[in-house]
Amino acid sequence: MEYKPVMEILDRIINDRTVPKNIRESVERAKNALNSNEEEELKINSAIVILDEISNDPNMPLYTRTQIWNVVSLLEQIRAKKKEKKK
Repeated sequence: MEYKPVMEILDRIINDRTVPKNIRESVERAKNALNSNEEEELKINSAIVILDEISNDPNMPLYTRTQIWNVVSLLEQIRAKKKEKKK
């Protein structure tokens, strides 16, 4: 599964009790979006939007923000690979 590294990071954030609850809930929504039965591009875009939205939360710990940026970067790479395959 190409989402495995992404899911591992998301799970770490979800299980980190030092991360505010609203951020963990948003990360859970992003994870659920990736696990949905939607088109791949739609799943990735939905997750990126959710994560980008919360990355600006002033209550987010810096290390968590870095993890979220890392996930967004990984998702963008996956999306780019999928677009290349379509060509």
